[in-house]
Amino acid sequence: MSTAETPSARTGRTITTNIPARLDRLPWSRWHWTIVIGLGTVWILDGLEVTVVGNIASRLAEPGSGLSITSGQITGIAAALYVAGACSGALFWGRLTDRFGRKNLFMITLAVYLAATALTAVSWEAWWFFLFRFLTGFGIGGEYAAINSAIDELIPADYRGRVDLIINGSFWLGAVGGSLLSIVALDTDLLAANVGWRLTFALGAVLALVILLVRRHVPESPRWLLIHGRDREAEEIVSGIERRVEAERGERLPEPEGELEIHQRKNVTFLEIARTVFGRYRRRAVLGFSLFIGQAFLYNAITFGFGAILTTFYDVPSDRTGYYFAVIAAGNFFGPLLLGKLFDTVGRRVMISSTYLLSGLLLFGTAWLFDRGALSAATLTACWCAVLFFASAGASSAYLTVSEIFPMETRAMSIAFFYALGTAAGGISGPLLFADLTGTGKVGDTVLAFSVGAALMCAAGLVAVFLAVRAERRSLEDIARPLTAVAGRAKAAPQGRGPTAPPAASRP
Repeated sequence: MSTAETPSARTGRTITTNIPARLDRLPWSRWHWTIVIGLGTVWILDGLEVTVVGNIASRLAEPGSGLSITSGQITGIAAALYVAGACSGALFWGRLTDRFGRKNLFMITLAVYLAATALTAVSWEAWWFFLFRFLTGFGIGGEYAAINSAIDELIPADYRGRVDLIINGSFWLGAVGGSLLSIVALDTDLLAANVGWRLTFALGAVLALVILLVRRHVPESPRWLLIHGRDREAEEIVSGIERRVEAERGERLPEPEGELEIHQRKNVTFLEIARTVFGRYRRRAVLGFSLFIGQAFLYNAITFGFGAILTTFYDVPSDRTGYYFAVIAAGNFFGPLLLGKLFDTVGRRVMISSTYLLSGLLLFGTAWLFDRGALSAATLTACWCAVLFFASAGASSAYLTVSEIFPMETRAMSIAFFYALGTAAGGISGPLLFADLTGTGKVGDTVLAFSVGAALMCAAGLVAVFLAVRAERRSLEDIARPLTAVAGRAKAAPQGRGPTAPPAASRP
């Protein structure tokens, strides 16, 4: 429950609440699957978008596609604009998410994505295509901030790591779909050259509309409501969840352990956010920046040129590169799926550092084999599967890390800031740089591209060895005390004591 204690004209009421403890002690239930489906499935669309564009680049550049554009412009300029849109969208929507709520923003940002994707499908000029690739990224960037905030605040502490990793890793389910879909789109026996690629973007808009309808049933974060003076709404939401879970399990839930006293307030200034992130938590800021830089260069830079590498060095037809990328994408998804639970059991520090270091070392090995001419298209794909099995879990943990190691009032903005900063460094400059490197047809240039990504992943892994936070199975309020919390008045639940685990078959 939440109880008002003392009014304050300047900061609002002071309340004592056990709502965070009540959310964290919940067992896994059908209600939590609703959250996963309503919020997490958008990454499938992101994976679909990025992969389709990369795989159909060669077809869009051909005469008769309906666009006067080159393959280099698609994998270079359009890719960089998409990432630039995502970075600026993350910062813009991230601030609004902390101020106006998770639900308001994850509805709006998905609507922006839907509209921009639909308009991409009817592009008739290159500048039109570039504009709406930027706006599509603008919507997706906002999704990263709003969705990761909401997921972490609604999922119980015992399952937060694996759920967050699997949801972020679902990007690669979309990548598998995008790879296979591009094969159909590029088949001129089935679809005209100026029609197939348009239908792929139109399909993305239709799927976004379906997700938008499902997302209406996802509630606002009770944690956000508490801090912003809407504790009655928070109480109603949590009580409703508890009733559903108890009805599903046929037994009463255990009593929550731990209370928190907070001064309610409407807004947190940029100055307070900066002081918190770069003053009080400067070591965590270094960690977040390092993790995002490493994964951004590996994914947003090198993978954009994978299709070009296959066609240039192994004479793989452009309409068959989708098969290879589908295999790689599947390996990416299985990484978070199979390793996710270990982030909650073995722990964050060990798993984050090991996944980054292993993927970097394996990529160095791939570069060495490629330089020696020891790889075929199939074996290169196998090497990438091994690299990205670990890299995908590590990259997903970057989003998990920055969403849980800073105070709740700064959560969405922290996610947005580190995503934008890391992705801008690796995701905007990366495609422009590596499109040139992989496009030269020189083995040495491609080896250099691989080596840069590998070095940055290893460097981030070493940072995690020393700076990663042991956040596994701990409440968000215990990991980073809310700025509105009253000093010395919280009664936290004992560490390591979580809710009763459901049967293995019901775990995500």
